[in-house]
Amino acid sequence: MKISTKTRYGVRALFDLAFHGQGKATQAHDVAERQSVPLRYLEQIFQDLRRAHLVDAKRGPNGGYSLARAAETITLGDVLRAVQGPIELCDGDSDEDEATRRVAADIWRELEDRVSQCFESVTIGDLCRRGENEGLRRGEAQPLMYFI
Repeated sequence: MKISTKTRYGVRALFDLAFHGQGKATQAHDVAERQSVPLRYLEQIFQDLRRAHLVDAKRGPNGGYSLARAAETITLGDVLRAVQGPIELCDGDSDEDEATRRVAADIWRELEDRVSQCFESVTIGDLCRRGENEGLRRGEAQPLMYFI
């Protein structure tokens, strides 16, 4: 299983809404700037997150995106499923005999369950706490680093 760039950006976008937005609508271009995500790509991700009822969108001068639920209730598994689909480790083995297929399928299901539990055990709220512990300041763009 590979976590797509789209999923990683989706997690960063939800973190940004929770950490920097603090319950207020945040414009996509602000999130894109803080998270270094291309705006058009981020807008597509927000549509996926909206369809999954993870974010709400509000139009108008004070509009933007906000979390549809509390950060503590949105898991990384929710984001992954919204953006990338269900957690699957394999498609199945059609070229093996029945007994072998059943044994292998059971193992893959167990592993999928364990991987799923890992994604379900981390919330956007957990990421916000980590951000605070790392010294991130709310509502500010992170300083750019220049290398010569």
